[in-house]
Formats: sequence, structure tokens, C-alpha cells
Amino acid sequence: MCSPRSVGFGTQSRGLKPWMIALIVLLLTVVTVATGLLAHFLLSGQKMEYYHGTFKISDLRVKSNSGQSSPHQLKDLQGMSENLVDDIFIDSALNKHYIKNQVVRLTPEEDGVTVDVIMVFQFPSAESRAVRKRKICSMLKKKISNTTALSINASSVEVNAMSSSTGKLTVHACCGKRAVPLIVNRIISGEIAGKSSWPWQASLQHNNIHQCGATLISNTWLVTAAHCFRIKSNPQQWTVSFGTTINPPLMKRNIERIIVHERYHSPAREYDIAVVQLSSSITFTDEIRRVCLPEASVSFQPNSTVYVTGFGALFHGGESQNDLYEARLKIISDDVCKQPHMYGRDIKFGMFCAGYLEGIYDACMGDSGGPLVGKDLKDTWYLIGIVSWGDNCGQKNKPGVYTKVAYYRNWITSRTGL
Repeated sequence: MCSPRSVGFGTQSRGLKPWMIALIVLLLTVVTVATGLLAHFLLSGQKMEYYHGTFKISDLRVKSNSGQSSPHQLKDLQGMSENLVDDIFIDSALNKHYIKNQVVRLTPEEDGVTVDVIMVFQFPSAESRAVRKRKICSMLKKKISNTTALSINASSVEVNAMSSSTGKLTVHACCGKRAVPLIVNRIISGEIAGKSSWPWQASLQHNNIHQCGATLISNTWLVTAAHCFRIKSNPQQWTVSFGTTINPPLMKRNIERIIVHERYHSPAREYDIAVVQLSSSITFTDEIRRVCLPEASVSFQPNSTVYVTGFGALFHGGESQNDLYEARLKIISDDVCKQPHMYGRDIKFGMFCAGYLEGIYDACMGDSGGPLVGKDLKDTWYLIGIVSWGDNCGQKNKPGVYTKVAYYRNWITSRTGL
């Protein structure tokens, strides 16, 4: 076996003349610069390309005995489909060009489920898109039928190229996706949320003054707390702003309708939920997107990690902030939160607690109506709770109390169609 040899201008270069050494150095420099320039131009010549793929999963029961689709099965199917497409292209000749995929629709049918997926690649501009489309389609057909996890007929695979604008809009329209990595600190101690961190966060303003938070759930609807409108409920006096600062806002909208839960009656805290309809629809971007709504049957386990955001005060009695703040919390079980030294019998149906028994991390005044969110294994974010009430802010044994969104899921559908 040959041993490795070092290359350099040490003792091995004694026999070389000075002009030869200079020439070698010059040649190496030229090669290095040329390689760098070539890499730069190759990379800069690449652009994001979007492809719409469809395939059918058969022999899979996705309906219950009543004929209704099971959200748990469909949700699992989405993750399995995305993982499958990831595996196909990461382990292929296109792996250097493959960026990601996103399932945008699952359509239950009599003989299975049709999957619509957006695939994102980055290619140099030299080759035609028609050739690349054929390569992508061929790769999918060749490998997709070999999977053992899902029963897919290769003949059902179709791939079409999308325009960049349509592809971006389709991906952006998917709920619960963030454009930036998660780096979370806390509200009470004054850490500011990063740009695009929580694109579904909104500020509800009465006569242009921040009153409450809200969460974008479609391009025309938001969900918030009913108690935000217990005194002022005229939609013409309210506006909504988006972005991580109230001033200047990234975008503002007028409000068309405010629908407060018909069984909410202040000062009672039950049914603390409302939906708000915008006067005009929103075009989703990296900085403004909708969150996903959980199914009514979903439950979130105690000690799960969740995140609350808002423009509220940093301490009890303080003023609302111009910048968006964030906090990482834990869901607290009802058994713990209903203990006499905590909230006892004040925790009713449709409520739950989140925070820490030692306090510190918490929402505060001005955060009301804002989102408490959690993510699944595919980094898709769901609206779990709505900031509702609590005893001061960040107090020991007095965590924040939130409206349970899953409990009111059917009510949201009945009012918004979502």
C-alpha cells in the first residue's frame, strides 16, 4: 500500500530554480482564481424552479365508518409523502439541485388519495426546463413505485413546470410554514422576535392604537379573543397591521366583520374567542402567512413545548411594545393548573394553562388574542391557544390561561368556512 506524500516547497524543492518556483506559484494562483470565478458564475447562474407533481396512493383507508376523512391519517400521509419525495431526490443524480418539497393538497377518493406536491430545485440556466421536467418525472416514476411504506402506481405520476411566481405563491399559501429558523427567547425579559419569525401574528388596533393580538388563519380571516371587543365592537373603528413592528407596519387592512362567540359574556371567561374578517384579501409572502388550525379531535400533551408572541407589556402594569416579542413555554396539565394554590375551579372547559410554575416566562397585557403555537415533526406550525387571561404576568404558580382552539374548531368552521 502506498503511503501519502506531501506536496510543498520545503526540502523537496531544493533542486528547483527560482524562476520555476515563481512559475508554479503563478500557475497555482491562476487556477485558484479561475476555479473561484467559475464556481461563482455557476452558482449565480442558478435559479429556483418550481414543479407541480401529482401521484395517487391506493389501498389505504383514509375514511372512517361514517364516511368522513380521518385528519390523523391524512396528516400522517402528508408527512410520509414529503419524506418519500425527499428520499427520492436526495438519493439521486439530482441531489445537488434539489431544495425541498411541500405537499399542498391531499384529495381523498374512492380508490385512494391523490397527492399534490410542489418540488423546488435550483438549476443552472443552460439546460431547457422541458428536459429537466422529463428528468424529474422519470426519477419519480422509477423510484416511487419501489417504496414499501406507501402503495403508489408509477403510472399515476405526473409532473408539470410552474412559473416562479405561481410556485412561490402556492408554497406561501400553505399554512404553518416559516421562512426563517427558530431562535426563540422570551417576552417578559424583553427579547425581540426576528423578522419573518411569526408571519401569522397581527396587531388589532382601535383608532390606530394597539389593543390586542390576533392570528392569521386565511387570506381574509383572523382569530382572536372575544374580550378584546367587550366594549368596542364597531369594525369600522378597528384596523389590523402585520409585521414585527407596529410602527411602521409591514401591511395594514381595514376590518369588514367582527364575529364574537355568541355565548361569550363578560366578565365570564368562557367562550373567549372571536373571528375577524378583513375588508380585502392578503397576498402571502415570507413575512405574512397563515398558521394551520388543529382538528377538533387533536389533543396536545402536558409538557409539550409551545410558543407565545405579542406586542404586549414586558411587565405587569407596563405599556404595549412597538416590537414583537416571543416566549417559549410548556403546556401545563389541567390536574396541575386546577390545584387550589393555582387557579382551582377557575379553569373551565375550553381553557388550558401554559408557562412555568416558577413564573418569569409569560404573556402579559396587550398580548390578549394573540397566538400560542406548536409545531409538528415536519416543522408545520399549528394554532393551539389564544392568549386569554391570567393573574398578573410571570407570577409564581400563576401561568397564562389560553383558549383551547381545538375545542372551538367546529365553531371556527361554522363562522368562516375554514
